[in-house]
Amino acid sequence: MQRRQFLFTLSHGVGAISALATLGYSNNANSTTTSNQDQVSITRFSNDGKALGRITVPKIRKTEREWKQQLSPLAYQVTRQQGTERAFSQPGYDRHDAGLYRCVCCDNALFNANTKYDSGTGWPSFWQPIAADNVHTLSDHLFGMVRTEVQCALCDAHLGHVFEDGPKPTGLRYCMNTVALRFIHKSK
Repeated sequence: MQRRQFLFTLSHGVGAISALATLGYSNNANSTTTSNQDQVSITRFSNDGKALGRITVPKIRKTEREWKQQLSPLAYQVTRQQGTERAFSQPGYDRHDAGLYRCVCCDNALFNANTKYDSGTGWPSFWQPIAADNVHTLSDHLFGMVRTEVQCALCDAHLGHVFEDGPKPTGLRYCMNTVALRFIHKSK
């Protein structure tokens, strides 16, 4: 039994390291990546949810120290280290106001509140992002299960996961961490 536990732990550790390497994470806390090839196209939105057009900009890269200075400890753990807040623990998970959700790390527009619904999970859930190019997904094999991770396309912040058990019209549930999002009330 000890050998089986060791092999299980070893295989998941190697899988986690491989996943992080594939995502471009490094242990160098002082490395900032900037290159002309590290560009991303996103759709910009005003705070009232109006599309302002597509732009191509450099990906936002910061050192661990810079992220830690900018973010709360929980937001850093969730967005930069692929963590998850406890369900029902953060104010705003059940917000139903009109508005826009932006990335807490880089201010990229991610979700319109009119696509939010109550999934009963304790995390904000949406049936689609505000623009497909503002998020990207990756296969997540951490913790011995296969999930689809959702990241901000502009800064690669971990936002949450997407599941195929959502409502119409998409049938998707973008289950996001509250601390990964910054809510902007819609002006009246």
